[in-house]
Amino acid sequence: MTKKLLSIVVSVYNEELSLHAFYDTVSEVLQNLTWDYELIFVNDGSRDKSLDILKDLAGQNKKIKVIDFSRNYGHEAAMIAGIDHAKGDGIVCMDADLQHPPHMLPAIVEQFEDGYDVVSLVREANADNGIFHTLAVKAFYTMMNMMVQGSLEENASDFIAVSARAASVLRSDYREKVRFLRGYVQLLGFRRTRLTYEASNRVAGESKYNFRQLFKLAITSMCTLSDAPLRFGFHCGVVTGLFGLLVLIYTLYQNHVRHVGVHNALLIIVLCFLSAVMMILIGVLGEYMSVLLAEVKDRPIYLVADIIGDEEERSAS
Repeated sequence: MTKKLLSIVVSVYNEELSLHAFYDTVSEVLQNLTWDYELIFVNDGSRDKSLDILKDLAGQNKKIKVIDFSRNYGHEAAMIAGIDHAKGDGIVCMDADLQHPPHMLPAIVEQFEDGYDVVSLVREANADNGIFHTLAVKAFYTMMNMMVQGSLEENASDFIAVSARAASVLRSDYREKVRFLRGYVQLLGFRRTRLTYEASNRVAGESKYNFRQLFKLAITSMCTLSDAPLRFGFHCGVVTGLFGLLVLIYTLYQNHVRHVGVHNALLIIVLCFLSAVMMILIGVLGEYMSVLLAEVKDRPIYLVADIIGDEEERSAS
């Protein structure tokens, strides 16, 4: 009987210090699985020696495939590229810094064997995250669940697992240029379950996301998963209109009943408030227009410079 195949998709960007440790750790786990496996490393335009290390690993293990991007396209593009090239009955996306623990793979395979199509890996704790980051993540998921029809798992990460059936939907129907894959996966439907894990310290290096990038990711997720911010503009218009009516009534009362002029400071405050609301709404429209522009341009999500370790696919491309 032919074994089922598990595809492990690993996004790589300047991970030369962690690749060997990751490969040694994940290989030990994969050798004890009941499923066969393939390791798909997506080199996302690394500027260090990551690609050289991946080529060496591919030469040592025929089950390794390396997708080398023409340039850096970002983590989202790397994950969908790995899914596009995966052949497995189940697919797992994870990072190379060992914060996504490989020892969870047997439990994921068990969920696939039980018939689940989507496995959400949810962080219970993260040794690298401070209090501010933890609170920000909690606020983000609370806000997103208020806007999105459907429930997003709180603290769900880019450590995700999907069946071949779910992956085929991601390949054919979820091809937006501006993407939030962990959100798409949770909204696919099908049979879905969750597993919890504790993220360890990074084996090497540091987070590729700074505060500005995390903020941009939050804005992207809102624009791709919900149109609630657009409707928020209407509610802001109603509220500011009522506020302006109250200011008008107050001004008329001061002038015609109390015969007292309204202080200029009040008018300045009102004008600043209304201007701030207008700028925020214009900014929201700008973000959605940016997403629409990317879709209208219809440029590729990623371009592959080379495929290493899979001669059949390489010749086909």
